[in-house]
Amino acid sequence: MSTKTGKVFLIGAGPGDPGLITLKGMEALRISDVIIYDYLVNKEILNHARIESEKIYVGKRANCHAMNQDEINRLIVRHVKDGKVVARLKGGDPFVLGRGGEEAEFACDHGIVYEVIPGVTSAIAVPAYAGIPVTHRNISSSVTIVTGHRPSSELNDTINWEGLAKNRGTLVFLMGVTNLKKIVSNLLTHGKSADTPVALISWGCYERQRTLCTDLKNIATRAEQENIKPPAVIVIGEVVRLSEKLG
Repeated sequence: MSTKTGKVFLIGAGPGDPGLITLKGMEALRISDVIIYDYLVNKEILNHARIESEKIYVGKRANCHAMNQDEINRLIVRHVKDGKVVARLKGGDPFVLGRGGEEAEFACDHGIVYEVIPGVTSAIAVPAYAGIPVTHRNISSSVTIVTGHRPSSELNDTINWEGLAKNRGTLVFLMGVTNLKKIVSNLLTHGKSADTPVALISWGCYERQRTLCTDLKNIATRAEQENIKPPAVIVIGEVVRLSEKLG
C-alpha cells in the first residue's frame, strides 16, 4: 500500500466485536491520514490508526444523521484530492447494504483511486454470535439478506414478498426493527407460516448483545414488550431453533 498519492480505502470494520476487523483493514487504518467512520463502528478500532490522523464521525441513525450521503461523498473526494490517504470505515461489510457501492461509484466518477477491503457482515456474524448458523446441511441450504430500512411504502414496491414467503431457506433482515410489523405482515399475507421461528438480535457482537427468540406471529408484540431498539438483526427460519443449543 502506497501513501505517495491520495486514495480512499473502503473498509469493512465488521460488527461490534473489534476483533472482527481484518488484518488488511488494520493495515490500511495505520497508513491513513483521515478516518471517516460510521455509527456502528466500534470506537476501539480507531486505536489502530495513527494518533495524528484526523478522525471524522459521519454516523447515521434513524432520524439522526451527522452527515447525509452526498456530504460524505464530497468529504472523501476533497481529502483525496488534497493528496491524503482516506479510510472510509464502515460497520460490517461496505458492499452489504452499506452504501459502499455508491461511494465507489462516486470515487470513479471523480477520478480518484479507491480500494475495497471487505469486512465481516453482520448478516452472518451476528446470528453466529447468537448460536444461529444461517445455513446448516440438514436445515437450510440458502440465506437471503434483505434490507428492512426503506420507508414502509417502498418495502412493498422493492421487495418480492411472495418469493421471500415461499423461500425455505434463512431470511436475514438488516436495519428492520422500525419496520418489523410491516415485515411480519407482508410475510404472513404472502403465506409464510405464523409458526416460523424468528430471532431478533440487538447490538450483535457487542458485550450487550441480546437475543429474543419466538415465532413470526409473536415477534412484533414481543419486541415491543421487550423494548428492543435498533441496531438489530432479524433472522427468520428453522435455523433459529439451534440458538438454544449453540448460543
